[in-house]
Amino acid sequence: MTSQPETLIVKAGHGRTFEVKAGQRLSIIDVDGQQAADFVAVVASDPAEKLSPTHTRRQLGTLFFAVGDALYSSLGRPLIRVLEDTVGIHDANVPACDDTRFTVDFNVEGHRNCLDNMHAGLSLYGISPSNVPEPFNLFQNGPVTPDGRMKVTDPTSKPGDFISFEVLEDLICAVSSCPQDIIPGNGLKVTDIRIDIHSATHAAGCDA
Repeated sequence: MTSQPETLIVKAGHGRTFEVKAGQRLSIIDVDGQQAADFVAVVASDPAEKLSPTHTRRQLGTLFFAVGDALYSSLGRPLIRVLEDTVGIHDANVPACDDTRFTVDFNVEGHRNCLDNMHAGLSLYGISPSNVPEPFNLFQNGPVTPDGRMKVTDPTSKPGDFISFEVLEDLICAVSSCPQDIIPGNGLKVTDIRIDIHSATHAAGCDA
């Protein structure tokens, strides 16, 4: 009999930090569709080693990952592997939105942002804002144009779309339901993200 997963809800525009163990299956679900989810992870035994889009691009030789691909750490080790993906469109090029994204680019003070969302929980593990890893922006639609420019537009994900990973190392993870509601990127409507951890061992989580 298959055990029920541990389910965590990332509230719209907020963050969630949690732990997963090697051998577990981690699924990240877009509850209502068209919602980007910034995802970061560090190795539980050594938080200085982090999941790295840069090193993943080097290992894979491509800007985008696919089912069967591992995502790699800053030391070039595989930390998770893509098992299933109902969307197939994600971004690993754009940094997490932070306070300056809103204050400088949009002249909006005090807006929630992905960096603060993820740091709120990761700070409990001694991780400083500057050491929050660069994210994999799940469900984010960031095409590269023929002339080499990056774009960000609304996700193609539909309600219930998901991506699942095999966890290869014990990890501390953080997910932010991206709060961007000023320009396209979340369909101009910020919504929840769900996390399912498939294992007999339940993982603790904390809201941000």
